[in-house]
Amino acid sequence: MKTAKGSSNVVPPASATATAPVVAAPAPSEGVKKSINLELWQACAGPLVNLPAAGTHVVYFPQGHSEQVAASMKKDMDAQIPNYPNLHSKLLCLLHNVTLHADPETDEVYAQMTLQPVPSFDKEALIRSDLSLKTHRPQTEFFCKTLTASDTSTHGGFSVPRRAAEKIFPPLDYSMQPPAQELVARDLHENVWTFRHIYRGQPKRHLLTTGWSLFISGKRLFAGDSVLFIRDETQQLLLGIRRANRQPTNFSSSVLSSDSMHIGILAAAAHAAANNSPFTVFFNPRASPSEFVIPLAKFYKAAYGPQISLGMRFRMQFETEESGTRRYMGTITGISDLDPVQWKNSQWRNLQVGWDESTAGEKRTRVSIWEIEPVTAPFFICPPPFFRAKRPRQPGMLGSYYHLQYHACIP
Repeated sequence: MKTAKGSSNVVPPASATATAPVVAAPAPSEGVKKSINLELWQACAGPLVNLPAAGTHVVYFPQGHSEQVAASMKKDMDAQIPNYPNLHSKLLCLLHNVTLHADPETDEVYAQMTLQPVPSFDKEALIRSDLSLKTHRPQTEFFCKTLTASDTSTHGGFSVPRRAAEKIFPPLDYSMQPPAQELVARDLHENVWTFRHIYRGQPKRHLLTTGWSLFISGKRLFAGDSVLFIRDETQQLLLGIRRANRQPTNFSSSVLSSDSMHIGILAAAAHAAANNSPFTVFFNPRASPSEFVIPLAKFYKAAYGPQISLGMRFRMQFETEESGTRRYMGTITGISDLDPVQWKNSQWRNLQVGWDESTAGEKRTRVSIWEIEPVTAPFFICPPPFFRAKRPRQPGMLGSYYHLQYHACIP
């Protein structure tokens, strides 16, 4: 049973646009909206999503941002979109602010980031970025299940895997006949949902019954969508959803066309780069093919790390169906610009790859250098004094656009 109202405080969807200039969002104590639970937002975003920390340097790829718009709108980028010759394929930026959001209608999670282009970075900035990547993130107990037709039936209930029920839900009293209890869970908008958890049937299984059909209809869920339950650090039960990729229905009547969104994000980035002024981007982790705001240390390790060459073997992480992760092996088969006309010498998805497993047909044939783990000797961000950081091995690296002040960890 739904017993609380969610927030109606809405910002544009993650696929919408970028704006410039922008005022940083108020501190939580100054706002009227309670911040979204970080653990639940992260679980809904997925195990591979790691947002950079505010106050650190990042590398922004407008090409990747445009791809997010195309993926969200289910439409390829139009060749009629004007070119911005002064907008480089990547921008070194300081990340001023990160705020987490969820769409009140769809529960789609997204992040709002305020970036400001900067001309250079120093050794401290690189170390700060590296330390932020190593910050310990507590492992949240949760389970994720893709809904079946019976799970979404108005006359049925939700079948919970036994291990998941025993790990996440409070323990049942098996002396009762049948064992049952009431579960209370909060969603991203602080709405409260109440379910009857019962252990019954032949063979016996864990089911959510009373209250479940109300949740399914209230969230407009269908077979193929996913539901996840987590138990946070305070032992509170939280509830999130992920929608299956379908043709968008709520964008068709929008006054903003896909082309307008592309033009908007490129114009905003070009204006910010020309004036070193702040601008805002929205990142939708479930719609975007790849993250396009990359922590500086992550990019630097990839750009100045092991020499990338044809035939090189690598590993890459992918999300599994039940929100776990798995590494797949592949081989680099080509190195070339994805769009040599508009985004020349870009590292955005400039690697063509082949995968070992025959089931890898759905995996991308192009990836970016920071997404892979080359199967070579390890690379150290601060090499010993007898090593010197080498110049980028490929044209168009970040250093070719900015006079970087960092030249290795040697005083």
